[in-house]
Amino acid sequence: MKESTKRLIEEMQVNEKTDSEIYRILAKRIAGENGDVLRRMADEEAAHCAVWSRYTGKACEAKRLKVYFYVALGWIFGLTFVINLLEFGEDKAGKRYSDLMAEVPEARYIMEEEQKHEEALAAMVDEEKLKYIGSMVLGLNDALVELTGALAGFTLALGSNTTVGLAGFITGVSATLSMAASEYLAKKADPSEKHPLKAAVYTGIAYLITVAALLLPYVLFSSPFLALGFCLFNAACIIAAFTFFVSVVRRETFRPQFVEMISISFGVAAISFLIGWAAKTWMGIEM
Repeated sequence: MKESTKRLIEEMQVNEKTDSEIYRILAKRIAGENGDVLRRMADEEAAHCAVWSRYTGKACEAKRLKVYFYVALGWIFGLTFVINLLEFGEDKAGKRYSDLMAEVPEARYIMEEEQKHEEALAAMVDEEKLKYIGSMVLGLNDALVELTGALAGFTLALGSNTTVGLAGFITGVSATLSMAASEYLAKKADPSEKHPLKAAVYTGIAYLITVAALLLPYVLFSSPFLALGFCLFNAACIIAAFTFFVSVVRRETFRPQFVEMISISFGVAAISFLIGWAAKTWMGIEM
């Protein structure tokens, strides 16, 4: 057996052990048929690991950090997010198994089981958070576009971090309540929507978290322009994180959504900054 093949088998053995532990831990949090599916997959991954151990001649340990990381992601972002990430990993593993089939007879059987795992994981995607992604996107997008623009304009027109922070806080809280109320009324008018209040809560929470993240630099820094720079940095991080979350749970491409969202938010911020500059220069507004 080639040395490169042996290294690949050792890597696959560790991956199988790691995935087995992740599935087993996730199965404890899911009741019913989905939990049974995950437990069966954990057993099959452990069996695959045993097959590879016959070729490597040694036992292996799971990647503990990866196990903890995926379990933590499940708590924070929900099981659907983790399941889709695992499905992506199963897809990559299937492609790597195809490279081993010429030298390892069992690789074809294991690859077929990995493909079944991918199908089983895809069938499990059903979580409340997914039903309200539209509401979360609405709250997040609106907060990013409105508040980054408002803070950019306030920063140049008002100058003082205390004044900018206070104006941003009042604007953010008012807009949060307004967006949540609007979402509630919109969902209530939809006959197919059974929980308009939940949609409003998801919208409000997404908006309020964004407001807090964007206003934080104005509390931590004395320079208004430094605070604005970190505010925009926070906005970019929020956009990247949430776009990644949505792209995973909806199985969409990350880059186009990220570029579109950050272009809109930063474009509005730039225009608002120019409006603030014009107000300060031509209208003589000073604070």
